[in-house]
Amino acid sequence: MAVRARAAVSSCESVRVAERPEADVVVIGSGIGGLCCAGLLARYNQDVLVLESHDRPGGAAHSFDIKGFNFDSGPSLFSGFQSRGPQANPLAQVLDALGESVPCASYDSWMVYVPEGQFLSRIGPTDFLKDLEAFVGVDAVQEWKKLLDAVIPISAAAMALPPLSIRGDLGVLSTAAGRYAPSLLKSILQMGPQGALGATKLLRPFSEIVDSLGLKNPFVRNWIDLLCFLLAGVKSDGALSAEMVYMFAEWYKPGCSLEYPLEGSGAIIDALVRGIKKFGGRLALRSHVDKILIENGRAVGVKLQSGQIVRAKKAVVSNASMWDTLDLLPPDAVPRSYKDKVKATPQCESFMHLHLGFDVENAREDLGIHHIVVNDWNKGVDGDQNVVLISVPSVLGNGLAPPGKHVLHAYTPGTEPFSLWEGLDRKSAEYRRLKEERSEVMWKAVELALGPRFSREKCDVKLVGTPLTHKRFLRRNRGTYGPAIKAGEATFPGQATPIPQLFCCGDSTFPGIGVPAVAASGAIVANTLVPVSQHSELLDAVGI
Repeated sequence: MAVRARAAVSSCESVRVAERPEADVVVIGSGIGGLCCAGLLARYNQDVLVLESHDRPGGAAHSFDIKGFNFDSGPSLFSGFQSRGPQANPLAQVLDALGESVPCASYDSWMVYVPEGQFLSRIGPTDFLKDLEAFVGVDAVQEWKKLLDAVIPISAAAMALPPLSIRGDLGVLSTAAGRYAPSLLKSILQMGPQGALGATKLLRPFSEIVDSLGLKNPFVRNWIDLLCFLLAGVKSDGALSAEMVYMFAEWYKPGCSLEYPLEGSGAIIDALVRGIKKFGGRLALRSHVDKILIENGRAVGVKLQSGQIVRAKKAVVSNASMWDTLDLLPPDAVPRSYKDKVKATPQCESFMHLHLGFDVENAREDLGIHHIVVNDWNKGVDGDQNVVLISVPSVLGNGLAPPGKHVLHAYTPGTEPFSLWEGLDRKSAEYRRLKEERSEVMWKAVELALGPRFSREKCDVKLVGTPLTHKRFLRRNRGTYGPAIKAGEATFPGQATPIPQLFCCGDSTFPGIGVPAVAASGAIVANTLVPVSQHSELLDAVGI
């Protein structure tokens, strides 16, 4: 997957840890959560150092370059970059706090290939209804309208508390509860009794809202499951209602649009790194953390694979998964109950990736940026090799491929069993055979999306990534997408740990999986590590 990083980008130049091996806060990992945390800490005038094992920042959102083709390695479906104010996307709020922006192209649709047929699915309050009527039927339209009528009013309550206002201590009573209680109360009163009743379900599975409305249409139920799975890694019976309600407000309100960074998803990472450096923060690449140092029961720094010790005066923040963080800790420093809970947390499966570079003439003329292929609803959207997502960002982006070329990323979204790959030698014939076999579903999806002009043999670049690739480049335990925590059965842990001065952010913590969620998790840690007065000043500065 990530074979070679893009040509040097000034904002991503790395510092040498040995020159100053200490900081107020050391952040392990440069995923979006870790970068958001570090950016805000730098904005708060904290001396922060981000340590990244890879040769490029971004974690699952990093980009890489092969023969002039700039590939995304992870998320490519974005919205809310241009939003501002209390209800803005958490990532947009962090970028705003750092004085950074990400120029984007806007669009409002993606191609869908499902057992019922294929159609251009459009976001917005009315366009998707037209799609439903044309391709599914009037019954589906009525049920979808019923869902929107119930969910959109609730979204006011779900979005009344800006994620940037949350912190992990009692100061939250000032920065969140006290500051935004009036607007939250106003939104609840405006909902009326039925809406207020729905708002009580925000911390419950989204399926409970769907069930309470009596929605029965198979396509509508399957579509809801698909959206939940793509955003949260679980179907509607496990997705947190608050997260899905937020998404519905983003995608199905008047005037809404999807966005893609003009310079690729790596531009998001570049913007965050620029913000960190602007305020005096540091990023060290190729700096693999081997151990978190514990002294007198407190996290005091880290030891790198090189043997270098890096001291943290105030805190260590891990942007690694909960399982990888546990592996960094001395066994005798971790309470047994915490260790058992982490080990018992179920995991989402891993990914297969297909990265292609090819001539524009090798695809249909009306090619769109995003395509979703569902082979069989009966297998479930979380079924093995059943759903393939395809992104062709060069349709909208600038300079992502050589002139006259396209760049494509296809993947199976967290449904590839790691057990099929575990223990295989990446140089073996067996591994190559399995790569060919398990990538076929992506090739077929690409052929469907790109049309009869597409030829595998004519591709300039062909890269297949497996769960072992995912594990190797992203340092993810078993190459996992993240915790498979179902709302109503368990909750994502908070950012604090049983070890004083050790915090976590990213998709192993509240609010969970997804770009807005991990951005919020990083912000929560940063806010917690500074006084309430500084936190409140920042909220005033960004106008929320």
